[in-house]
Amino acid sequence: MNLNAYGFGPAHDRKWIIVDVGVTFGDQSTPGVDVIVPDPTFLEGENILGIVLTHAHEDHIGALPYILRDINVPVYGTKLTIALIENKLKEHNLLKNTKRKVIKHGQSVNLGCFRIEFIKTNHSIADASALAIFSPAGVILHTGDFKIDYTPVFGEPADLERFAELGKKGVLALMCDSTNATRAGFTPSEKTVGKTFDNIFADHKNNRIIVATFASNVDRVQQVINSAAKYGRKVVVEGRSMVNVIGTASELGYINIPDGTLIEIDQLKNYPDEQTVLITTGSQGESMAALSRMAASTHKKISIKPTDVVILSSHPIPGNEKAVSKVINELSRKGAEVISDDTHVSGHACQEEIKLMYALVRPKYAIPVHGEYRHIMAQKNLVQAMGTPKENVIIMSSGDVVELGQESWKIVDHVQAGGILVDGLGVGDVGNIVLRDRQNLAQNGIIVVVLTLEKYSNQLLAGPDIVSRGFVYVRESEDLMEEARNIVNDAVSDCLDRHVNDWGKIKNVIRDSLSDFLWKRMKRNPMILPIIMEV
Repeated sequence: MNLNAYGFGPAHDRKWIIVDVGVTFGDQSTPGVDVIVPDPTFLEGENILGIVLTHAHEDHIGALPYILRDINVPVYGTKLTIALIENKLKEHNLLKNTKRKVIKHGQSVNLGCFRIEFIKTNHSIADASALAIFSPAGVILHTGDFKIDYTPVFGEPADLERFAELGKKGVLALMCDSTNATRAGFTPSEKTVGKTFDNIFADHKNNRIIVATFASNVDRVQQVINSAAKYGRKVVVEGRSMVNVIGTASELGYINIPDGTLIEIDQLKNYPDEQTVLITTGSQGESMAALSRMAASTHKKISIKPTDVVILSSHPIPGNEKAVSKVINELSRKGAEVISDDTHVSGHACQEEIKLMYALVRPKYAIPVHGEYRHIMAQKNLVQAMGTPKENVIIMSSGDVVELGQESWKIVDHVQAGGILVDGLGVGDVGNIVLRDRQNLAQNGIIVVVLTLEKYSNQLLAGPDIVSRGFVYVRESEDLMEEARNIVNDAVSDCLDRHVNDWGKIKNVIRDSLSDFLWKRMKRNPMILPIIMEV
């Protein structure tokens, strides 16, 4: 999740701009959660002038539909970025109510006392920008996600000249991408992947080729299409997000597809395998993505054949390694050849590019951003090695409010900055307690105790019956279930003998006695749900 807020002025009359509003995705600690969006509580009631976007990756634009519901302000971004968010806003019926403005690289937008200039950078999606934020207190340079590519597939290299000009005039603070700060050297150019693709196509002239990559990496798709056209192959684009992005990029002229190269998936059967290429989503092992469904034999239109060559054109994102390994194993089991060496370059700056950025910009303060804490600390070490005083490197945690001026900085406040969980159509209705219950259910299962009491007399008419899910296989544990039933029966009888009429107390007694019994017998702690019915 990326949500950065820049404010100027006294607390009672502060004007804000927001830079990026991204999502992150659920993992094992958040079962059932689709996406997690930043908590905008601290911005409610504030004077917000607009949302400015650096580029169109989900971790920078994904939360827009959720944030815009509460904070309806204009959105500014480059051509491809705005086009891709329009697809998103259309899905959420927010297109009519949201003001959008396309800004070109080198242009600026004036928002209140701020002037925000868009500066060309390179990344793994076209039209990425760094932002120079001019304010009465000084200039802050926010790099966004970037690398320095001197030979990009599409468009110009990063505008290093402008970074140097800003550095000469004086920059108060640089907020620089830290994602690859632990990796030495330079990030290779995107074009190096094109050469690898060419070699793979040349070596596998008799095989169908399937390439899995990120939907948003338009330049990568362009290089696959270039190799396909060179070797006379037809191309199928598969996967919903891939079709959306490539369709939009093609309309806007960010990708050049030779006439007659693209075919629909239904036309595949009209061509021999060695004349076709599939470009698909699923390079991270996502269970619902096209490649995963092919590997699991659940894809409706494509089956993996022993003669197929599958190119995984991405590195596993930390945490996805197992899912990616599983897909590779499934593909290998079906006889396919899987290639993942030299088929990907990062979209983020390595150590030498980070140093170059600092050498050009020469900021007074360094504020490493993006990446995990270890990456931010790695950038801190780099900056200090370049001569920036230790006290001028600012390490922020989510929620910190830093006050910056020409003479000094300090952390003046900490605002609410967690994540809001989105599950299906529910936004924020899954909280810590629901998550804890889900984890408990997943780890320990549930036991439901059902009994019927007669109205007024509180006589036990039926039950107690015990239903178990995810705890033990009942048919093989009949003795245990019988003992559990007796424990509950004794507990209920004891309550009724003592004339306990409060159902809440009866349920607590059932829960406690059954829980004690199961822990002593099984060393397990299932969720126990007593249900009392009245007749």
